[in-house]
Amino acid sequence: MKKAIILMTFVLTIILAGCMSKQPTPDERFAEYVSLWNEQNFEEMYELLSQPARETITKEDFVNRYHKIYQDLEIDQLDVLFNPPEEEEKYEEQAGFAYSAKMDSAAGPIEFDHTAVLVKEEREDDTNWYVNWDTTYIFPELGSADKISYDNIPAVRGSIVDRRGNGLAINGTAMQIGVVPGKMDENSVTKLSELLNMSEDQITKLLNASWVKADLFVPLKNISKTDEALKEKLFAVAGVTSMEVGAREYPYGEDLSHLVGFVAKVTAEDLENNEGKGYTAADYIGKRGLEQVFEEKLKGTNGVKISIVKEDGTEKVLAEKPVEDGEDVQLTIDVVLQQRIYDQMKGVAGTAAAMNPVTGETLALVSAPGFDPNAETLGISASQRQALEENPLKPYLNRFKLTYVPGSVMKPITAAVGLSTGKLKLDTTYEINEKQWQPDKSWGDYKVTRYTNLPGQVNLEKAMIYSDNIYFARSALEIGKEDFAAGLKKFGFEDMEYPYPLESSQMGELASEIALADSGYGQGQVEMNILHLAATYTPFVNNGNLIKPILLADETQKQIWAEGLVSAEQATGLNAMLTKVVSDPNGTAHAARIEGYPIAGKTGTAEIKATQGTKGRELGWFIGYNPELMISMMIEDVQTGGGSTAAVTKVKNVFLAEKE
Repeated sequence: MKKAIILMTFVLTIILAGCMSKQPTPDERFAEYVSLWNEQNFEEMYELLSQPARETITKEDFVNRYHKIYQDLEIDQLDVLFNPPEEEEKYEEQAGFAYSAKMDSAAGPIEFDHTAVLVKEEREDDTNWYVNWDTTYIFPELGSADKISYDNIPAVRGSIVDRRGNGLAINGTAMQIGVVPGKMDENSVTKLSELLNMSEDQITKLLNASWVKADLFVPLKNISKTDEALKEKLFAVAGVTSMEVGAREYPYGEDLSHLVGFVAKVTAEDLENNEGKGYTAADYIGKRGLEQVFEEKLKGTNGVKISIVKEDGTEKVLAEKPVEDGEDVQLTIDVVLQQRIYDQMKGVAGTAAAMNPVTGETLALVSAPGFDPNAETLGISASQRQALEENPLKPYLNRFKLTYVPGSVMKPITAAVGLSTGKLKLDTTYEINEKQWQPDKSWGDYKVTRYTNLPGQVNLEKAMIYSDNIYFARSALEIGKEDFAAGLKKFGFEDMEYPYPLESSQMGELASEIALADSGYGQGQVEMNILHLAATYTPFVNNGNLIKPILLADETQKQIWAEGLVSAEQATGLNAMLTKVVSDPNGTAHAARIEGYPIAGKTGTAEIKATQGTKGRELGWFIGYNPELMISMMIEDVQTGGGSTAAVTKVKNVFLAEKE
């Protein structure tokens, strides 16, 4: 029995020793390599390289080369496929296996077939199979002395144009200011530092670059080619010269700065946020306005070509994606009208919108003051930016995007809601004898104040002409919270789709009788954006239909946003009243009257203050219109008592210019 146990133990030892000494076959070894390759585990792949391969490249260089190639070419969806032989073959010192590889890249798919060679090597008393790697394993055409070329072919950015094709944002030119070092004097650097808003160290560093020679042009900074005053000062500096370079150009400058926006060099953050979208460090990207809103459409798609440049200079293309230039964006904007409105608003803070009340076309969107988009694209200094940010008129603030307390320009909307609910009629009359009013003592000390005391019977027309707060406060209470809120929603409050992202007009919570009454005459929590205000008056010239504002030339015109907000008869009646607001000598907008050129409209003064009885900021409003043109305007911080006067005058001047 003891002999049998010893014999079985000996046999088992022999079997185990045989199993332990069994080495992987070359196909198993290569399958392991392929698995590591698909995982992009380049460190472990190197451990499977043959000794001759290791002598051509270090582990660090091997790993770094694969990482760099795959990162630079944006390799994704790597799939290396190896099918081992179905029948086991005997290999002596070398084995060859066919494999295929496919992957996605920045230029499109790359696929290839190749043959791997494995050799048997003895290392540390152990014999195994190793991959006899060379550069053709990366790509079959890649020789040891060849280079991989990645060419990015920039797409031509689309233009932004107005309704007549005038370029608002175009691919134009700028002036590149530079120096010829041999012609400079001892004061040149100091003078250039001041004029170009560059530090002397920055300029000196550029001048000390290794390639610089005394007679070569050294570029310093791009400036606007239209800045004549700056050019005159620069060319007076010894050694200064210039050349024309391509640049995004904004021919109308600050007049359209908030609407069109600008592009600027991509930042590291931009590249991170837009990973996989084809941006490079040399690209520009929309930073504000429509340049940002329509970035994807305007930018287009850069072309990419990935190729191998052979030692003799010939080229083998691995993948190529053709360039797709950006598309133009045509607006409904009338740049002449935009300029006229902006010219009227120079020196003040405010916003304005103009639209065709029948077609819905947006003809102007103005925020004042503006800024120079050309300077932004070419690059402004930190001190220049700080000055703009600290300017009390806030030139960087896009006011047409925001909502504001509308004041009395809200009253025609309240009237329309009342008429649609039947709570108000065109001849509804209230007895109002006091200058301040409250329905009962539950309001405490709070009262609604009218600014023109007209004791007696006040009908809707008279209330509109004199802009009577008490009449419209009582109208809102008569309408009731639910019907008033529902009516405002039909007028587009809290819901406005538009290509340029605008804040939606708000009605607030209407949580109390006071809030409801105040909202009726445009105070309380109600807020409106300037374009929506213009749109809310379109029912008065469209038989009660609210027309949707559009901005793009290819959008459908005359879209009915909401149908039948008031009847045709009621629309005609309200329009007649708003015409009298201008034509009647007692009308609050009588200053807008133009002989032989009928205009309807409504003024408004909104107070922003913490409590009743105190003075706050005042916003002056006016919206004036005829069947072809509607202009709404708001001026911030109007003089106390000045109310809407400034807005009325400015809008009138625009109509006068349009009339000629």
